[in-house]
Order: sequence, then C-alpha cells, then structure tokens
Amino acid sequence: MNEHLRDLADRAVGYAASAGAQYCDARAEEYERVTVRVENAHTEHACIATDGGIGVRVAGSGAWGFFSVTDPQSFEQIRCGIDCVLKGYSGGRIDMRLERPSRAEIIYPVTERPDVEKMVIVGTECSRAMLDVSGVKRSVVVPRYSISSKYFVSSEGTEILQEYTDVVMHMSATARDSGLTQSVDATEGGRGGMEMITDREAAYKTAQETAYKASQLTCARPAGEEVKTTVVMNPDFVALLAHEILGHPSEADRVMGREMAWAGGAWWSGMVGQRIGSEELSVFDDPTIEGSLGWYRFDDEGVRTGRTALVQDGILAGHMQSRETGGAFGVQSTGNMRAASYRHMPLIRMACTCIAGGSQSPEEIIRGVKSGYLISNMKVPSIDMRRYNWSISCQYAHKIEDGRVTDLCRDVIVVGNAPEFFGSIDACGNDFTVRPITNCGKGDPMQAMAMGNGGPTVRGVATVRSAG
Repeated sequence: MNEHLRDLADRAVGYAASAGAQYCDARAEEYERVTVRVENAHTEHACIATDGGIGVRVAGSGAWGFFSVTDPQSFEQIRCGIDCVLKGYSGGRIDMRLERPSRAEIIYPVTERPDVEKMVIVGTECSRAMLDVSGVKRSVVVPRYSISSKYFVSSEGTEILQEYTDVVMHMSATARDSGLTQSVDATEGGRGGMEMITDREAAYKTAQETAYKASQLTCARPAGEEVKTTVVMNPDFVALLAHEILGHPSEADRVMGREMAWAGGAWWSGMVGQRIGSEELSVFDDPTIEGSLGWYRFDDEGVRTGRTALVQDGILAGHMQSRETGGAFGVQSTGNMRAASYRHMPLIRMACTCIAGGSQSPEEIIRGVKSGYLISNMKVPSIDMRRYNWSISCQYAHKIEDGRVTDLCRDVIVVGNAPEFFGSIDACGNDFTVRPITNCGKGDPMQAMAMGNGGPTVRGVATVRSAG
C-alpha cells in the first residue's frame, strides 16, 4: 500500500473527528487489473489498467456524505471534501450498531502470481482445446486478474489493511451444424493466484466440457412445456438461483425498501421467523469460504465477517446487515457492506450466498424422479422487483424418465415463484459447490462486483418451457 495514500486516509478521519463529525471512515485503495482476450487461439488484445485513490464517508446531520479523490496530491483536496460534507452540520445522528475497533493486516494467499504471459498461454491452450471439438466454429477465452490493496481506517480506531488477488477465466464455445447455432459458456476462478484456474486442470477440463456440450446441442431437441414438473438443478444453476431469489432479497436495505435500484426489494419483508420454504431449505451467506470471490475478513465498515444464517430449515432467519440497518433491526452488522472501489459508497452486498448441502448423492436424487428434467448451468435470469416471480434459462437440460437421464434438450427456461418453489424442495445433494459470479450490479450509480454463490444439486417443482 502506498504510504502517501495511507497517511492521507489517517489524516482524513482525524480531521473529520476534530471538525465535529459523528463518524468518518476512509478507504485508500490501489488496483492493477489485466484482461486478455483470445479468440480462435489468437490473442486479440491484452489490457493493463492501474488505479488508486481514497474514498471518504462522513456521518453528519443525520445523513451520510461521501466523496472520492483519484490519485490525491495533497491533504487540501481531502480537507475541502470533508468541509463540504459537514457544511451546515446541525448535530443530527445516525443510529449505528457499535463495533469493537479492530487492527489487522491480512495478505490473502497466492501460490502462483499471475502475469500477462501466463494468462495468454492458458487462454490460448483452452481456446485451442475447444476448437479441436467437432462442430465448434468459434472459441473465446477471456482470462483476467486483479491485484488489490485496501486500507480502511475509521474515527473509532479501526485500522485494517487487506491485500488480495483474484484470477478468473470466462470461456465460450459456439458450434454450428445444419443451420443451427448453439453456444455454451463457463467461468472458473476465485480469490488466489494462477492456481485458481490451473490446479487440477480446472480450466482445461471446463473448456473441453463446454465445447463438447455446444457441439451436442446442435443435435438436441427443444424443450416442450411442462407445468409444475419435477426439476433437478445442478450446482452451477443453483448458484444463480441462490444469487437472484435468495441473496438479493436478503440484503437488508432492499428489505427496508431503501435500495430498489437494479435488483428490487424483497417479498418476505417483515417475515423473519416465519416459514418460507420446506424443511430441506437452508441458506447462508459466508465471506469466510476460502478461495471464493466473496472471501474477505473485514468489510468496508471494518466489521469482522462470519457465517450468517438467512434461512434455517425453511424458516426465514435473518438478513445481511450493515451497521446502520442493524440499528434499525436491533441486530449486529453481518459484515456485508462493500463497495466496488474507493470511488463508491459501500452498499449491503452478498459475499457468498449459498443453499446448504444435504445428504443424498445427485444419482440418488435423480433416481427418485418418475418424470422431469435435469437442469444444467446458469444462463439468463429474469426476476420481478420483489424477487417473487422468476424465470431463469439454463444452458442445457436432459429429460429424466423413470429415474434415468435421457434426451438432451436445448433452449430451456425454468419458471416459478419463490414461495411455491421453496416449498417444493424435497432433496438437496451432497455435492455442494461454490461458483464464481463476476458481474453483479447494484445501486444507482451502479456498482458491479464479484462474489461467490453456490449450493448442491436441488430437487423441486417448477414449470419448464422452450425459449424459442
């Protein structure tokens, strides 16, 4: 961390306190981001970007003020911003839950440091592996990494430095046969170094599987429509389901109706302690899952993280909280306040929201289905503003007949409403998996963030129809 930025952050909170602010925190941050694009085994471009600055948040007159400065040259820039926020301060207060001050320096582990050359090599090999599959006409691989250093300091005495690296790779294969074109994509990676995509040959294996499935889909039949049929969802599809209809409505600012931009509110507002699903459904958010894109020890309010129960055995147990919403709900913050960068005000965000695993194997779950569908891999969601009615397309599906996986189906959409679907869940698998979500939007102005989401194979009841 740049010592100049760190010193300015320290001076900012000291000055705000001396000027009479109720509270102030500052985030000094530096980033290096590299993105490579490889198409049909040829490198299209490699982009390298660096950024650094300070974001300062001040509580005054019963409201929040926030400003940011990119590459600040002097404390005068910071002082002017704080003076502007506190101009006309009348002493009104924000109810914030108390937190014990923390001091920590955390460097998240990296086994193999990423660089541009390594990214190009892995991207080219994966792109070539996809092109080797019969019928695949186009392969696109986008590996990228970011190296981040974040220093948080508050007027309450908290000082936290966190340094971490994220490595992810998005892969897409497009196949064409007899006039029909089909594409399948996948993303691998997490918080760590090159090992996040190369350990156990994760990226190469995924590239091959993606290409084979795209090729097979050119010979698959479209799905018919079946109302309220049995669906067995694989962990990748469940990850998006957990994100859209469990994670977003569990953010307390949405529950309170304070943050309706981009991802709406919450249909279960005021229902904590009530049943919202079957006893098989338990949901949690956990920033301590190592390797996840949502792994962090302290949030952007300096709150230490831990696992938060959102749904327990079908009962709505709680929400993700900030220090301010925690005051309104009479609970502690859950450590879920995060900002996309120093340029943004922190918001309540998922870290790693998941459906908890069960005891049955995926094979056992499928054997218990007389007639239904195996739904595989996330694609495009469409959710109403209250996260009640939803439809999510999958990349492909298979028919299940008499406990056996049979015909491959393309262009499949799964449709349901939240309470009916949650109530229908009767099995969760022992194959719990966390998947990388790289571009979740929230806020106005919108903040795009990475996180983890996951779960096991899940069986329930929903409507299946063709996207055609």
